[in-house]
Amino acid sequence: MKAAREWGLMPEGRLRPGPGNAITDVPGVAVGHHSLRSNELCTGVTAIVPHPGDIFRLKPRAAVEVINGFGKSAGLMQVAELGSIETPILLTNTFGVAACTEALIRRAIAANPAIGRKTSTVNALVCECNDGSISDIQALAVTPADAEMALDAARTGSVEQGAVGAGSGMTAFGFKAGIGTASRRMPIGKRDFILGVLVLANFGGAGDLILPDGRRPDPRAPADAERGSIIVVMATDLPLGDRQLQRVARRGGAGLARLGAFWGHGSGDVVLCFTTADPVEHDPAEAFGTQARLADDHIDIAFRAAAEATQEAVLNALCTAPATPGRNGRLYPSLADWLKENPLP
Repeated sequence: MKAAREWGLMPEGRLRPGPGNAITDVPGVAVGHHSLRSNELCTGVTAIVPHPGDIFRLKPRAAVEVINGFGKSAGLMQVAELGSIETPILLTNTFGVAACTEALIRRAIAANPAIGRKTSTVNALVCECNDGSISDIQALAVTPADAEMALDAARTGSVEQGAVGAGSGMTAFGFKAGIGTASRRMPIGKRDFILGVLVLANFGGAGDLILPDGRRPDPRAPADAERGSIIVVMATDLPLGDRQLQRVARRGGAGLARLGAFWGHGSGDVVLCFTTADPVEHDPAEAFGTQARLADDHIDIAFRAAAEATQEAVLNALCTAPATPGRNGRLYPSLADWLKENPLP
């Protein structure tokens, strides 16, 4: 299905997208999906792998911004405390967090048998949204093997979007949604850097969506209380300190607000931002290390990139997901179908 730009939905902004308009435009970042489908199941796992090496041994610097904390993710507390990540990032449904955590721990131990014995334990990083409106979440269907398949499927290059992987059963603003991605180029000095975003979109009240051209699509659904969630994963090759990474993550909220989100009481809205520049060694050879860091006077371009790419990633999730019936008999329509029926004049 066509992405937002192919429908003429051009988010307001000044920055150009990267070559693939995806989080994988950041060199080394890979994404994989594994979907589970049956009569009662429409769920799955999505993996974001920051670099092709041993992430436990070479930890990307990272930060987390919790906009509204109605969520059940794993590993965020240590990221906030230490400013780094130690495993790939897995996205899944709320009741799949334990299975995905186990898969990450077992994979890390297989690569580093000293974990938990001769060195520290590993901080598995899993984020979730509730896909129970479409999938039978009580089935506890996601297993460690499913998480392994998503990790094994991780590739650089193009990213499949919409109702795939963790996004299989997700909805947003009364429409079918799921996985979306986008990126922005950031020219700073004599170099071009990239900030890429991948979202698991499952938030927003029916009728609240605002398109970049000002239209407010009607999904012909009752206006429910805001009990959804969104996970925003940002990746960049721009050298940023963990304080700066959290500031960039916070600007993802600006992109969500442009869409009409207000982060209701029951919404879990989490932004995780990492940089591939100057990762942290697990066993540093020296007591002191040198890391590059962007001067704060130049950080506005990263703030702008975060807002623009987050907004477009959500629109891509909405535009690429097909209409899907829910478990309660409600149909979650496709935004693409609405755009066909309501073309711009």
